[in-house]
Amino acid sequence: MESPLVVGVDGSGPGLTALDWAVDEAVRQGRPLRIVYASLWERYEGAVPPWSTDRPWGQVLADTIVGQAADRARRRAPGLPLTTRVAAEDAAGALLQEGRQAWGVVVGARGRTELGDLLLGSVGLVVAARAWCPVVVVRGDRQALEARHGRILLGVGDQDVDAPSVAFAFREAAVRDAELDAVRTWRRPLHDPLLRGEAGVYLAEEASETLDKALAARVREHPEVRVRRSSVEGAAHRVLTERSAAADLLVLGARRRDGLVGLQLGRAAHRALHHALCPVAVVPQPPLTTTAAVTEGDE
Repeated sequence: MESPLVVGVDGSGPGLTALDWAVDEAVRQGRPLRIVYASLWERYEGAVPPWSTDRPWGQVLADTIVGQAADRARRRAPGLPLTTRVAAEDAAGALLQEGRQAWGVVVGARGRTELGDLLLGSVGLVVAARAWCPVVVVRGDRQALEARHGRILLGVGDQDVDAPSVAFAFREAAVRDAELDAVRTWRRPLHDPLLRGEAGVYLAEEASETLDKALAARVREHPEVRVRRSSVEGAAHRVLTERSAAADLLVLGARRRDGLVGLQLGRAAHRALHHALCPVAVVPQPPLTTTAAVTEGDE
């Protein structure tokens, strides 16, 4: 069987939005859907003895949430192959484990315990920062969620020549018949006033060359995809967040560095996950050396 698209659900409104988006994406990609709910209910209630006929209320809630999610998915896409899983464990850990065999993982922008419309929930942030498969955080307005813009936005970094994020963005544009807006940002040097005047022309040209190199292989592979190249002056995290207002999906790369702990996201990905106006896909990239990684701090 094809590796599935995994979606985490929790019964919340954002969770249902993520479920609907994941159903549509699974249909587009021709992949089965796997619905996962995880909670540490046993930690708070205690394990039920094996001879008991009672179930913890947390497990009853979990089974109900997953069952309703599965019914909703079947109504939205009859015939879509799907499986479900209920796990008595940390939600982020469960989704990271599922991601090892998944084509991708989809999560909502907030969970049931998050406050209002503020920042990305902790589960989504951890999964996006640590997973070894693409992770999509579903956020944005109805136009983006329903793919009305007809545009995929791709942020291109220094080392993204034919990178997984580039391939992912081209696939998305192809299956959606959407335009691909590939963006490379550049900034004038502030430390050397003598270079500031001429540097703009040079840096803009360099950004355009980087775009051409990054996209070349996939342009040949997907001649049907309409590509718009943009080299833009400014900080990547600001430029991409602003341009996300006219996109159905923002695609960014993130490099997992062996031996490092904690969240592994660049500034652009971190800001987009919290503030983008459309769903955000974070795609793992090949590891960099320590020196190269330092130069990509704003990507």
